[in-house]
Amino acid sequence: MGDKSGMDKMKGKAKESVGKATGNERMAAEGRTDQAKGEAKRAMGNAKEKAEGVKDSLKDRRDRKS
Repeated sequence: MGDKSGMDKMKGKAKESVGKATGNERMAAEGRTDQAKGEAKRAMGNAKEKAEGVKDSLKDRRDRKS
């Protein structure tokens, strides 16, 4: 998921820059939206990894008690 989030952020930054340079506020806004989407994907990926780590930790604990 990291690759997709990074691509969204890069694409967004490029759109925002082009939009600002050309005075196209709509394109600049789309760029900011793409960057936010990339950041959200990154955060979801991190949360998923942490949840999997907690699940594995709890499973290991349960296995040791058995």
